[in-house]
Amino acid sequence: MSAVIACRDLSFGYGAESLLKDVNVSIPAGDFVTVVGPNGSGKTTLLKLFLGLLKPARGGVEIFGVSPRRARRRVGYVPQHPRLDPLFPVSAVDVALMGRLGRTPLLGGWRRDDREAALSALDEVGLSDRAGDHFAALSGGQKQRVLIARALAGGPELLLLDEPTAGLDAHIEEGFYRLLEELNKRLTIVMVSHDLGFVSHFVKSVLCVGREVVVHPTSEVTGEVIADLYGGDVRLVRHDHRCSEEGHRHD
Repeated sequence: MSAVIACRDLSFGYGAESLLKDVNVSIPAGDFVTVVGPNGSGKTTLLKLFLGLLKPARGGVEIFGVSPRRARRRVGYVPQHPRLDPLFPVSAVDVALMGRLGRTPLLGGWRRDDREAALSALDEVGLSDRAGDHFAALSGGQKQRVLIARALAGGPELLLLDEPTAGLDAHIEEGFYRLLEELNKRLTIVMVSHDLGFVSHFVKSVLCVGREVVVHPTSEVTGEVIADLYGGDVRLVRHDHRCSEEGHRHD
């Protein structure tokens, strides 16, 4: 299958500190990948490199065979900390419409197809009946779904999410991942998550970020080591490659 994301000898650091070094990974179309690793290992940085918000110190990354900046219209992004003033009087559909910025003329306001795309995105995340509700009045899980609708309104083929379930209750979190599982039928998804034991029931691959960055398939694994790490039998990672000690520790 063709690679949606391809990193070749990619390295990046802040100042003199090297964070990511010699990253060579390929993510095919239709994959659902969770990115895991210790705090400060570079998970969010990797997403920003995929988005073209940061430039590699060495090597490169291609999205759909071109530079991240050229591919930006084909990518939807749900950040970890969205910059939305909770007191600003915007509705759910207003937030979804923000995903159309850059696709509509600067003058003249939103077009009919912009509103149709925003309403369709809200319907896809199960919130068409809350389109006119004040964003601040929604629950945490509903807000996250609206933010996904904002990303979907732009018509992406690749969806990047940075810890989208942080702070959500477990039963809401499961419904959220089932939504992503459904979206994965038509989108390639890459998501940073702390909870590998939970999300591995839904994702197809795990990208370990440590001293090395390696993609592994998920599979069912049981044993004393997993019980020690997670307190019981869970789905984890089949390590076809040997990860560094950091790569085995998950947030």
